[in-house]
Amino acid sequence: MSTTISNPNEVVTKALLRFVTLPSRDRAAVITLDNGFDHTKPNSFGPGGLASLDAAIDEAIAAAPKFIAVTGKPYIFCVGADITAMPLLTEREQALELGRYGHKVFRKLKDSTVPTFAFINGAAMGGGLEVALHCHYRTVSAGAAALALPEVAIGLVPGWGGTQLLPNLIGIAPAAQVIIQNPLTQKTLKPAQARELGIADEIFEPADYLERSLAWAEGVVDGTVTVTRPEIDRDMWDGVLFFAKHQLDERLHGAVNSANKALELLALARSAPFEEGTAAEDEALADLLMGDQSRASLYGFDLVQRRAKRPAGAPDKGLARDVNKVGIVGAGLMASQLALLFVRRLEVPVVLTDLDQARVDKGVGYVLAEIDKLVSKKRLDPGKAAKYRGLVSGSADKAAFADADLVLEAVFEDLGVKKQVWAEVEKIVRDDCVLATNTSSLSVSEQAAGLAHPERVVGLHFFNPVAMMPLLEIVRAEQTDDATLATAFAVGKALKKSSVLVADRPAFVVNRLLTRFLGVVTAAVDNGTPIEVADSALDPLGLPMRPMALLGMVGPAVAHHVAGTLHAAFPDRFGVSANLGRVVAAGKRGFTDAEGNPDPEVLALLEVGSSPSTAEELRDEATAALAREIRLMLDEGVVADPRDIDLCMILGAGWPLHLGGVTPYLDREGISEKVTGARFLPPGVANAP
Repeated sequence: MSTTISNPNEVVTKALLRFVTLPSRDRAAVITLDNGFDHTKPNSFGPGGLASLDAAIDEAIAAAPKFIAVTGKPYIFCVGADITAMPLLTEREQALELGRYGHKVFRKLKDSTVPTFAFINGAAMGGGLEVALHCHYRTVSAGAAALALPEVAIGLVPGWGGTQLLPNLIGIAPAAQVIIQNPLTQKTLKPAQARELGIADEIFEPADYLERSLAWAEGVVDGTVTVTRPEIDRDMWDGVLFFAKHQLDERLHGAVNSANKALELLALARSAPFEEGTAAEDEALADLLMGDQSRASLYGFDLVQRRAKRPAGAPDKGLARDVNKVGIVGAGLMASQLALLFVRRLEVPVVLTDLDQARVDKGVGYVLAEIDKLVSKKRLDPGKAAKYRGLVSGSADKAAFADADLVLEAVFEDLGVKKQVWAEVEKIVRDDCVLATNTSSLSVSEQAAGLAHPERVVGLHFFNPVAMMPLLEIVRAEQTDDATLATAFAVGKALKKSSVLVADRPAFVVNRLLTRFLGVVTAAVDNGTPIEVADSALDPLGLPMRPMALLGMVGPAVAHHVAGTLHAAFPDRFGVSANLGRVVAAGKRGFTDAEGNPDPEVLALLEVGSSPSTAEELRDEATAALAREIRLMLDEGVVADPRDIDLCMILGAGWPLHLGGVTPYLDREGISEKVTGARFLPPGVANAP
């Protein structure tokens, strides 16, 4: 291999070769992938790792064992290519070389005259799953965390044989699901699913996984174990890919280059020789690696995997107080979702309060019903469920908060109501009890003003649905002290949320940007732009949902309220749509119906002007508005860095990874410099060199 690709910081995953004696007294070669760290630092393949595997395969084949097996260190098989090295690639030839070298090494397992097996003992992602696919047979541990080919989600394609091997192993329809659909919806395969699809030939329990896999493999070689594979239907190949292309165009409007490349490679796998298909993978991977989308995707992936785990501005975690009981003010849907989350993740007593016992009972009933659902879906064992039921309770009397360590309010979004809640709660709780508000737009500092201990008030802005949305905006008010903030971050981590520190400014990050964005769209409708034009104008960005669907998900009433809050703070930039107010008053879900078509009843309510915008004009105005708002937010110190803006928009608003968040897109399209005079990120950080 040439020295033109290297990573001086590579944590080399070594391929450790040993020989084991089988019950028959024959020998098998076992190659264990191990980077020397525990499961928190997974195995991956960089140039050094590939070289180690190359040498181990050669040595194993030369020893002529009964079979060769590849497995991983405890809990981890391999999670694929070392993506930290990919930004170091500055020339297309380097990218080509990386693809070709992986193919050269893995191909030895496929072409070996000695039978080869993959014992997938843990997480297998990307190139890790591809090395397993090159083996003649595969077993999987029932305890493996996940199996996936996630490359399309980060602007790449499975570039080490996945697009050619998988469809010819399990068929084109499930292969398209695994390679394209699953990454774009952030899904992975459980071991049982991998076995059902035929990716794995057998599944064994973790306790004696290696022993049983070795015995099974010997049976396969001896002929006492028969492995059957599904017959591949090649007649339906083109039809499946045509349907997949239609779905992609409908959802992403052709905006994701990696998905389109993956479709081309899957088409090639139908009849092309393996050498031709893998050569096409090399070319596709090189094109994508040297393109802006993959660099933006890798930037976004790094934010989610690294920056989200080390939040900027978080105080010393040693300052955090223990939280052994939680109180929640309110028992509506949001409050009940929060109660369920706290019970499941913290496993401490959680008590809900509300204005009367009927409301309290309804909230507690919701939590209990959701626990029952989890049991019925086999996502929660009955013993754990019984424990959770015993931890949740309700009371119409806030005196139940007397021994709480944290009280979270989730009441109506009105400053006066929230201040009244805190005034009542403060008289009951201990002086060191943390008071947290789930406000989506109101000032946390104003809520704390007038309290005897305003330093223990903090914002914990969760997103709906609470169980699914990974982002938690932690709002530091003017008075919030370090111990309170540290407790907030500790709670966020325990809840398995990705926390971002934000300053106490109106609507914080996600809601401020979404409101600015939606405000441009609703203003265009007010001015006479047809709803269909306004709704489709942003399609070239490949956003996960159109503006009208987003409005329906957020809820017109919430969107209207937040717009009012921001209008009061920034009247020159945030308007309040009278037509949106009419939609709210009529109790409608938005401007469109459930199918996304303009709602005739809503159309009858609208009062519009005579200055419609074209789709291009609206797109330009919306993206320019985002650029201006982000610059102002950074100047105000709402977050520490543009990366935190992007992290919030990816995790809290579903902004696509292929865009890398919002600032790489604005930089790439020249909008940042045109509107604000400067880029948000340095050149090369989230775009191709």
